[in-house]
Amino acid sequence: GPGQAEMYAGLQELGVANGEDLKETLTNCTEPLKAIEQFQTENGVLLPSLQYALPFLDLHGTPRLEFHQSVFDELREKLLERVSAIALEGKVEERYKKLEDLLEKSFSLVKMPSIQPVVMCVMKHLPKVPEKKLKLVMADKDLYKACAVEVKRQIWQDNQALFGDEVSPLLKQYILEKENILFSSDISFLQNFFSPSPKTRRQGEVVQKLTQMIGKNVKLYDMVLQFLRTLFLRTRNVHYCTLRAELLMSLHDLEISEICTVDPCHKFTWCLDACIREKFVDNKRARELQGFLDGVKKGQEQVLGDLSMILCDPFAINTLALSTIRHLQDLVGQDTLPRESPDLLLLLRMLSLGQGAWDMIDSQVFKEPKMEAELITRFLPLLMSFVVDDHTFTVDQKLPSEEKGPIPYPSSIPEAFTKFLQENRIACEIGLYYILHITKQRNKNAFLRLLPALVETFSDLAFSDIFLHLLTGNLTLLSDEFALEEFCTSLFDGFFLTACSRKENVHRHVLRLLLHLHHKVAPAKLESLQKALEPTKQSGEAVKELYNQLSEKLELRKPSPAEVTETPSMELPLPTVPTPASR
Repeated sequence: GPGQAEMYAGLQELGVANGEDLKETLTNCTEPLKAIEQFQTENGVLLPSLQYALPFLDLHGTPRLEFHQSVFDELREKLLERVSAIALEGKVEERYKKLEDLLEKSFSLVKMPSIQPVVMCVMKHLPKVPEKKLKLVMADKDLYKACAVEVKRQIWQDNQALFGDEVSPLLKQYILEKENILFSSDISFLQNFFSPSPKTRRQGEVVQKLTQMIGKNVKLYDMVLQFLRTLFLRTRNVHYCTLRAELLMSLHDLEISEICTVDPCHKFTWCLDACIREKFVDNKRARELQGFLDGVKKGQEQVLGDLSMILCDPFAINTLALSTIRHLQDLVGQDTLPRESPDLLLLLRMLSLGQGAWDMIDSQVFKEPKMEAELITRFLPLLMSFVVDDHTFTVDQKLPSEEKGPIPYPSSIPEAFTKFLQENRIACEIGLYYILHITKQRNKNAFLRLLPALVETFSDLAFSDIFLHLLTGNLTLLSDEFALEEFCTSLFDGFFLTACSRKENVHRHVLRLLLHLHHKVAPAKLESLQKALEPTKQSGEAVKELYNQLSEKLELRKPSPAEVTETPSMELPLPTVPTPASR
């Protein structure tokens, strides 16, 4: 077929006979057998010792093709080894000159499957493949596919669109993987979204593939960062910020100094990475991080955009927020005010830089967001007063009560707290983490007291996937409370169901929780929840699927009709009539 002709087309240019030549010879000759023999001699392996060996192989029924193929394979292996050796020996200019000459000679055969690996190997070892050859490779889908990543990098760095096409499916896959973890059917307070260490996360398929595609190429690294910034702006999806940090740290693990030394965020990210590993910002690292922030020079403010994206990574926010809650508890013990703690102020500074990432990159105004004084003078002391309420209550419980009866747990929330959660992003983030903290402590009283403040929060943060993922995990610690009507009404009717109909993700999280805890919920409550959570026409596949799973589980729990009819007779204990024998 035409494919064959095209495949061997390159041979003629090199003065090597091909099938066409043989056909021509045979059509124009008088003695075909002689012609074939002559063709074999002229184009066979020119080795005197073979003259006698070949007829011997013929006697053994070994086809000439098989022999030539094995010689060819052997030679190709030797040639591939030789090419790789040339790439490492002698003066730089000389070795590349040799490889370029080799490429010139062999490139016309690039379509021959048997020769292709050699041509590809030569290109792989050339730091700069001639532009013309790159264009030919790029124009041919199969050649492009067969190329080594070293060659593709040279193509990509001048073809952002093509590189984008390669990277795009990987980024989609990455976001999907994150969402699958947040909606996973395993609910536990021990294992959650934030459990894997940074090192483990960087071993993920997407990060590894991107690292491999970038190699040491700063231009490609910059392109990926540009894609991530653009997507973050377009979608507000914070997982792109995680990937930005993971990619840099993956290159750091491989000690790719060509890139790490030119990324101005490298040392900051490295230090923050250690904090994320410990899930805590200790004093020594806090000083280091502060040094980086204070060290941003006039005229280099643009680096704040990058730093803010690193701090917007949910793993960073999680670490900063957990550290903030720990600091507040320590301050209660030390009788110190938040404004007197430089460590706490630094945590807040980094939280607001991270939370302001989208606005900064969108507006291209690179300066640190101003911290609201009220956050420090009013909101944090409020949180500390909750901690004090808990201590007081616990101590009161232990004191012998003198006629005064038990002291009730404070049930009202200061209006200021609710207002802060609605209007201030940082306050809201810290408030939510405080609620996760009391849930993890199984502090049901404090949980029910603060829960009503979550119905309306800043940009609906209390209904975000990360918070709901963590909350559902921590609620498994309060599983025994689900038997109580009052607890369920507060949690479901008072919180979850207020958003289910307008937010698909909340619907999913409630169903996840019930799939996990349905056996703990009071039967009457379960029935009304099953009605309230029924999918609508607008519901997505995930909701319908979860709802069906739940319905199946509840079906299995219902006693069968046979059991139901027999129960009355079982309820009356039968009088024990002594048998005559036992008298």
